[in-house]
This record gives sequence, structure tokens and C-alpha cells, in this order.
Amino acid sequence: MAYSATKAQLKRILIVDDMQDNISLLEAILVEEGYVVDTANNGKAALAKVQTTPPDLILLDAMMPGMDGYELTRRIREQKDLPFIPIVLITAYENMNAAQALDLGANDFVRKPIEYDELMARVRASLRLKAT
Repeated sequence: MAYSATKAQLKRILIVDDMQDNISLLEAILVEEGYVVDTANNGKAALAKVQTTPPDLILLDAMMPGMDGYELTRRIREQKDLPFIPIVLITAYENMNAAQALDLGANDFVRKPIEYDELMARVRASLRLKAT
């Protein structure tokens, strides 16, 4: 079941991944659902975007060269002047350290290959978390 685009359209989601194919797939899904999407292909670029225009939600690849998703999460959570932004880590690894991710400030995670229904449920749940 598709989420109502009218409810989603004002929500801006930042996708952070070093693989353009992953960004394109997520972007296509989220735009189809009515979300406004911004993208970054590394942690440094993502941090700059978060600081200038905080998104409503961040979908963040856990494993990237340079600044990985764990470090980016830590840096975002250190910025006390930012509004609360839910962070969903995305990983291809079965043994991702979920406890570490949650301790650093991630709110949820999803494993690759991403299943459409699971992704959308986690996006909606994370955005509800922000609204409370």
C-alpha cells in the first residue's frame, strides 16, 4: 500500500551513500511516494547539508570511505543547535554493530538488499518519531 503523497510531500529526506546506484534507487522510491529528496555521496558533504538545511530524516549508509555512517551520526548528534533529525542507518553487513549505531544516536537501521515495504515502514515510523 502506497503512503499518501499529500502527507509526505513536505518532508525532506537526505540520502547519504557513496554508491550512486544506491542513491538513485532510494531517491526514485521516495520521490514516487511524494517526499522531497536531497543527496550526498560522502559524510563531509552530508554534514554540510545538515548544518545549512536540516532534513526531516536521514537515510545513511553505514559503510562509506572517509567518514562512515557511525562517525557522521556521532557528529550530527554532537550539534546541540540542530533540531532532532531521525537517522536510519543502511547496511549490507549481517554483523553490523546495531548497539554501537543506536548508542551513537541512530534511531533505526535497515539491511540491504532493501525491501520496499520495510523501507517505507521505517521511514514513516521515523518521521512519526520526529513529530512527537
